[in-house]
Amino acid sequence: MTSGDAAATAGMPPGEDHKPRRRGFMQSLTALCVRYVERLMPDPYLFAVILTLLVAALVGLLVHDASPSGMLQAWYGGVWGSQNIFTFAFQMVLILVTGYTLAEAPVLKRAIVYIAGKPNNQVQGALLCFGVSAVLSLLNWGLGLVAGALVARQVAKRFTDAHFGYLIAAAFMGFIIWTQGLSSSIALANTDDSSPINVIHKLTGITVPLQLTIFQPYSWLSVIVVLALLALAIWRMEPAESLAPDPAVFEDEEQPEDKASPGKRTFAEWLEDLWILNVLVFAAGMAYFVLSGFALNIASMIMLFTITSALLHRTPIRFIRAFTGAAKVSGPLLLQYPLYGGLVGLLGYQAAEGVKPLQTLLAEMLVNGATQYTLPFLTFIGSLIISLFVPSGGGHWAVQGPIAVDSALALGQDSPAYLGLISMAVAVGEGVANMIQPFWLLPLLAIAKLNVRQVMGFTVVAFLIGVVVLGATTLIAPFVI
Repeated sequence: MTSGDAAATAGMPPGEDHKPRRRGFMQSLTALCVRYVERLMPDPYLFAVILTLLVAALVGLLVHDASPSGMLQAWYGGVWGSQNIFTFAFQMVLILVTGYTLAEAPVLKRAIVYIAGKPNNQVQGALLCFGVSAVLSLLNWGLGLVAGALVARQVAKRFTDAHFGYLIAAAFMGFIIWTQGLSSSIALANTDDSSPINVIHKLTGITVPLQLTIFQPYSWLSVIVVLALLALAIWRMEPAESLAPDPAVFEDEEQPEDKASPGKRTFAEWLEDLWILNVLVFAAGMAYFVLSGFALNIASMIMLFTITSALLHRTPIRFIRAFTGAAKVSGPLLLQYPLYGGLVGLLGYQAAEGVKPLQTLLAEMLVNGATQYTLPFLTFIGSLIISLFVPSGGGHWAVQGPIAVDSALALGQDSPAYLGLISMAVAVGEGVANMIQPFWLLPLLAIAKLNVRQVMGFTVVAFLIGVVVLGATTLIAPFVI
């Protein structure tokens, strides 16, 4: 068998004959996307810097009376000053880290190894990574984001001729529907009248329950359609070439488990192994969750995943070590969150009282001339664009939400169901834009030790599918809510 034949049959059981396959439409489209991403996509940190320069130029051109000193102050305020997003950034990092810690719990880790042993070839492995990521992203975006990558790592260990970037991309594609799941930042904020990003409550005094956002038929039906089409795309885009993972990817798995030190244990070591402490933490957290009326918001989601992780890791020291290891993947986010805070500051910069900031100008431009039936779709398109500058659901909602809600109110649409639809139009736009915005891909790249160019060419196809399906959803939904 030639090297080309071997690449074409990567991951297939030995002993089977395979005829050379003609490249189909999906493979050709994917190859085109991969080629251009490899040429044009900079490192995610540089991507954020370039976006900052672009926004600064737009502010200078479009915002009346904008001055360099004023722009610099607005940027500083968003990065480190009074308008920083440190609190929200820390919440997002904790959702990611607690999700990763939970996925690393022994019982779940064994489950990941077990299910990763089921696929018979590369395509089945990619579909498994996608399915795990999608299902868990509906429960908690941090868990879904990393669990798919952990499955991909195990699949790549089995199929040494597989394309690791393809497997990681499939895992990331499952993340596209996180904004329609239980950890959706915008949907959760809508339910909490004390949330600083509950834009609807600030403007109307209304709280919107989850029944009017993520549990609406237009939401869960679109999830089903998107997942079905993406599964088909992943099957058809299988690359012929291989990309082996860096051996360093598996180093943490090869480290032996800690053994008890010889001699009598110290009091500190005894405390570190006292499993009842984790049980008490879990019991206290669940008791509060019950007393709160099972309130689901960003803080309660972090609490639930923290206490569940503690329980499943059994002893305090094992939980601490798992949490510490999980925190390593958040490093790139901690580096880039301040830059995106600066972008928010620039977008909201007002040169003088009464002067509209860039975020208002852009949002108004996008919804200009909208009707009650087209406003959700135009809001979705605006979300795709704004997500490139603010790739965080909650922070993005703080930028676009006021304009979207004000536009709905100006059209006489003040029902909780319609305002919930407007908020979901922003949310799903952010989820789709993630497929071409590398910010949330960073944790997976850290796990896989790949660069963005080896993965994002595949996810461009997911972006196109998401635009079509969820764009159509926002056009149809106003007629059925």
